[in-house]
Amino acid sequence: MTPSPAYILPAPVGKVLSRLPAYPGSVLLVTALNTVLAKELPVDVRPYLRSKRLRIHVSDAGLTFDFTWSGTHFVASSPQPATDLTVSANAQDFVRLAQRLDDPDTLFFNRRLSMEGDTELGLVVKNALDAMEMPVLDLQRWAPSKVLARFLPGRTAAAPTPHADHKVPGGPA
Repeated sequence: MTPSPAYILPAPVGKVLSRLPAYPGSVLLVTALNTVLAKELPVDVRPYLRSKRLRIHVSDAGLTFDFTWSGTHFVASSPQPATDLTVSANAQDFVRLAQRLDDPDTLFFNRRLSMEGDTELGLVVKNALDAMEMPVLDLQRWAPSKVLARFLPGRTAAAPTPHADHKVPGGPA
């Protein structure tokens, strides 16, 4: 499998994103990981991950997300001075991995994905992810109109309707 051409966020965008506080991003990431991965994580992998300091580094965005595995779920951490495993790639490559359009081995051998730290832990994580039947990230599901439609059943984002008890001045009674 040949990876797509690399797309790197423009430097000014990365500079702005890198100023965001790390912990809230880590909370969002672990929420997604707990929703998608936690229940599917192989039982034999869980004790191996317990209390390991993990980091996702989105290199072109200058974002770093630190977290650990508690034994039952992922937990966000404040930025750590050192980690047991850091996985780095640019934003596009992480999205393509989540969409299962690229595989980690191809990105790794093309030097677009890197793992630093405990090599055995990196292989355990990679093999566990490869073995799992995870849903593919469908970005269309997260379009603003589709998200609003899920929260406001019966209404579309494009055509909000006034409440029945709301009277418009000069309108029908």
